[in-house]
Amino acid sequence: MRLRIVDCGLGIEGAGHRSRHSAFHDSGFTLIELIIVLGILSIMVTAVFPIIRNVERRQKEQELRESLRMIRLGIDRYKKFCEAGGIPTLERKQDDMCYPLTLEILVEGVTPPNSINKVRFLPRIPKDPLTGSADWGLRSAQDEKDTTSWGGQNVFDVYSKSTGVALDGRKYGDW
Repeated sequence: MRLRIVDCGLGIEGAGHRSRHSAFHDSGFTLIELIIVLGILSIMVTAVFPIIRNVERRQKEQELRESLRMIRLGIDRYKKFCEAGGIPTLERKQDDMCYPLTLEILVEGVTPPNSINKVRFLPRIPKDPLTGSADWGLRSAQDEKDTTSWGGQNVFDVYSKSTGVALDGRKYGDW
């Protein structure tokens, strides 16, 4: 007569059966796996941060381009309006060359002769996204091209007062 051992689910380990202790370890991560996963994640995160910074920087550079374009278009519209006789000579300086005396004039507007309505050339003075202020560097038509000091005769051009360097390697003040 032979005895047969039958597993009735009482914790006897045999072929095809797992104990609670063994099943717990098979379903989780080992310490080495966790370290490898954390290492891979940290490499991915350090690779993503410069990309995010460059995206933000490109957005600010695009905003700067748009702000400069808006102001320069306002200056150009003022000059054309002035040359067409739309600005009374009493509101101008003798050496202004038909350029506005300040940026604020572009927003405040001027009243043409024989009219009661003001003509405005800008809805507002945009902020420089790099400095966070509406304080722009100004150049008059009589100033040197690369000067950083404004002669005060008129507003021929504007530039950013930011001392930073763009992604293309040029200084923001040279745009």
